[in-house]
Amino acid sequence: MEVPVYGVVREKEWLTPSIVRLRLSGDGLEGFTMVAATDAYVNVAIPPDGAPYAAPFDVQEVREAHPKPLWPARRRYTVRRWDDETRELLIDVVVHGDEGVAGPWAAGAAPGDVLVFEGPGGGYRPDRAADWHLLVGDESALPAIAASLEAVPEGAHTVARLVCDGPEHEIALDCPGDLDLEWLHRSGRAADATLLLDAVRRLDWPQGSVLAFVHGEATEIREIRRHLLADRGLDRSSMSCSPYWRREMTDEQWRAVKAAFVAEMESDVSSPDG
Repeated sequence: MEVPVYGVVREKEWLTPSIVRLRLSGDGLEGFTMVAATDAYVNVAIPPDGAPYAAPFDVQEVREAHPKPLWPARRRYTVRRWDDETRELLIDVVVHGDEGVAGPWAAGAAPGDVLVFEGPGGGYRPDRAADWHLLVGDESALPAIAASLEAVPEGAHTVARLVCDGPEHEIALDCPGDLDLEWLHRSGRAADATLLLDAVRRLDWPQGSVLAFVHGEATEIREIRRHLLADRGLDRSSMSCSPYWRREMTDEQWRAVKAAFVAEMESDVSSPDG
């Protein structure tokens, strides 16, 4: 049996009505080694209700010993912060009521609960060589964007456009750079789907090289990506872009079509000239 990586919930805090923060520690994090990326993530494993095994568990061993309905659900969550000295891990989880798997688990988590995961992985970090930084996303991307804002070089021009359900869903953000931040609030109307795109289109585009981080709802992110490549002339190598979820789809429905969606998205613009 491979020794699983896991954290024990020490504290739970609601940052907003829809984001819960879990503070994890314990012996299960002894072998945890953080990567340099500010979009670092772990793949959590959430057992179904009534699972005949308890955490910590080895995911592969569970798969070999039990039928598929009893396997843990796998979800990816951003590492909000890792403290190498205290060996504490912070994970912020978006909760949409009873929807999904990890959200309800996090909402109901209590001190002493155990979270099993694999990782971390990641690939983005603000590049000191960039003249300015652009970060665009919704609640699902907020942990990575918050961590990235903290890592931009001091004084660097940084533009953030973030969408959420209202002022009570905003969180405090720290940034050593020169931050141009705008929160966009959904209204429940069809126009919500283009709030981020419209905000990026309105930008007075600064001179110099930009490094962009664009993550969130699939359709919104696809349109912003198309705009940045075709209209702004951004090179793919200057952008980290990923659809985290898709409106009107459950987690499982989205996971089933995500690879095909991403392949189509990647073929949208063949060159910076469109």
